[in-house]
Amino acid sequence: MSRLPGWLHEGARVLDPEDREGVIQFIGEWEDPATRRIIPEAVFLRPEGGDREWIVPDHQALREADPR
Repeated sequence: MSRLPGWLHEGARVLDPEDREGVIQFIGEWEDPATRRIIPEAVFLRPEGGDREWIVPDHQALREADPR
């Protein structure tokens, strides 16, 4: 398992590769249903205030969101 940056933790606000802002709900193992490949540090995001969750398989693709 690789070492995650300090700003990448549950509850942090981040920007995904498509510039969508989300709050990290969980960081952990995920199996890609298309390839059946196991991703050990996938990041599960949800928009602030709720709505549909999405997954970013590569945590290195995320950027820290600007503080409010």
